[in-house]
Amino acid sequence: MRTNNLKIHSENILPIIKKWLYSDREIFLRELVSNASDAIQKMRILHEAGEGAAEGDFKISVTADKEKKTLTISDNGVGMTEREVETYIAQIAFSGAEEFLAKYKDADKEAIIGHFGLGFYSAYMVSSKVEIETLSYEEGASPVFWSCDGNSTYLLGEGKRASRGTDIVLYLDETNEEFLHEEKLLELLNRYARFFSTPIELNGVPIQNGDPLWLKAPSSCTDEEYLEFYHKLFPLDQDPIFWVHLNVDYPFKLQGILYFPKIDTNFEPTEKSIQLFCNRVFVSDHCRDILPRYLNMLRGAIDSADLPLNVSRSTLQVDRSVRQLSAHIAKKIADRLTGLYRTEKERFLQLWPDIETVVKVGILNDEKFFEKTKEILVWKKHDGSWTTIQEILEKSEEKKVFYSTEDHKGAAIFDAYRNKGIDILIANTNVDVPLIHYLEEKMATTFQRIDGSLDDCLLDPSREKNMVDETGKAYSSLLADFIGSALKESEVTVEAKSLAADALPGLLVLDEQQRRARDYFVMQKINAAHILKKKTLVVNTNNKLVQAIDRLQHEHPDIAQEMAKGIYGLTLLSQREVEPKDFEQVIKQQTEILERLASLIK
Repeated sequence: MRTNNLKIHSENILPIIKKWLYSDREIFLRELVSNASDAIQKMRILHEAGEGAAEGDFKISVTADKEKKTLTISDNGVGMTEREVETYIAQIAFSGAEEFLAKYKDADKEAIIGHFGLGFYSAYMVSSKVEIETLSYEEGASPVFWSCDGNSTYLLGEGKRASRGTDIVLYLDETNEEFLHEEKLLELLNRYARFFSTPIELNGVPIQNGDPLWLKAPSSCTDEEYLEFYHKLFPLDQDPIFWVHLNVDYPFKLQGILYFPKIDTNFEPTEKSIQLFCNRVFVSDHCRDILPRYLNMLRGAIDSADLPLNVSRSTLQVDRSVRQLSAHIAKKIADRLTGLYRTEKERFLQLWPDIETVVKVGILNDEKFFEKTKEILVWKKHDGSWTTIQEILEKSEEKKVFYSTEDHKGAAIFDAYRNKGIDILIANTNVDVPLIHYLEEKMATTFQRIDGSLDDCLLDPSREKNMVDETGKAYSSLLADFIGSALKESEVTVEAKSLAADALPGLLVLDEQQRRARDYFVMQKINAAHILKKKTLVVNTNNKLVQAIDRLQHEHPDIAQEMAKGIYGLTLLSQREVEPKDFEQVIKQQTEILERLASLIK
């Protein structure tokens, strides 16, 4: 048994780097300008440590020469000595950033981008040969020249550079001459380097770059700046409605801004909603795993040097730490929403229609998010005001919450509850059905749709007609039997009750749990015709129309039967329970009943 070292040959590894390490050829420019930025940042750090002069304005220059078919990336950073060229360039995957940070461990590590020592070799994805001209900042240093055509050998000797810094010269091969075009280079620099702290020139002309807004303190940012920054990231979008400025220290150091976009018929969800940066360098816009799924409609930018990226710095590697960060971002968003509710409630309520779906889905999927946001889960009441479940329960002795949909507005049953002074919540989003079930479990309460049962509050026992006939059957039972026989609906059970609201002729009671099941299936676009076939029609013995049926059932039983059918039809219409295909038939039936009644008038 013996131990030995693996042998890696450059003639084998370079083709692998060229073909497989990076998913896009254009990333070479990101890597090389990032290296230039690192060189300048190192010079700044050395100057602050008193180890080197930082004369002149720092800048990165990108120059294309179509005649020579070369692309040159220049910087006036630290430069390299001959030893450093052999150490950092001639040894593949040896990162100069790591050694530098180890020496200057108290420096601003976030400003150094490179880590793996492979970025330079991305140049060979587009080049047949690469040359380096460099001069170190060290006093008495000599310029160095390095050249390699992608094989295992390279040239190393005296260079020509007269000032501190480095030139990387790429001899582009025939298949990559597109990178000599200024439009293409400008597009790439605007994508990858628009937030660099060092000015960049393209063919001698400065390009627009500058500090990202996430570096500023939230307290010093204006709404106009947030909107301007959003449109810099997403130029074609309409204005967002809300944003959260992130500054996270644990489990990673992370900064960024996340926006709630305006969701309407023109809104198009996209996988490219979160732009990920590493020390201001654009990495990817395919990183949705950094957010919980229920927040995937958010848009914005996140910058962190601590996120686990793959070796090509193009993909986020999802692990336990990323899931931790995802949960932490959700917490920050919940804190921001809660703070807005407490300090700017009117603004929060204005925003609610646009953010409620996100909050509700978050509650259903994340218990910690529920605990953070349950106090801001607001509902519109029947009178247009806003309330919370907790406020409802504080006024309810039975710990019961009544709810309805917008479809019930104007219905007699709606007015019956309102006249009793009972608050009715409006639950009309697709997510409300599962949310109500979830809240019943979490808040030890009961939700009852206003037509889900005959609640005691609707009854008036003082006017109950308790008379019985010679067979011992009560008046109400006899009336219910007559109306039931008139309907001839096997799925409908009829009851006659003394209701408090005289104007309400009838109430269709549909089992709460079965209705929820039906609503859920409808939401999932599943045929739910087999659910809720059985219904209970409660007719109101205090209603004049019902009392007329009682009188007519002996003298004109046929007309009384038609009127009973009419009450059932009216109840179906009032509670929006008529299928579209049956609507015309119900209208026709009501017309015929009126005609029959009119014939009785002499």
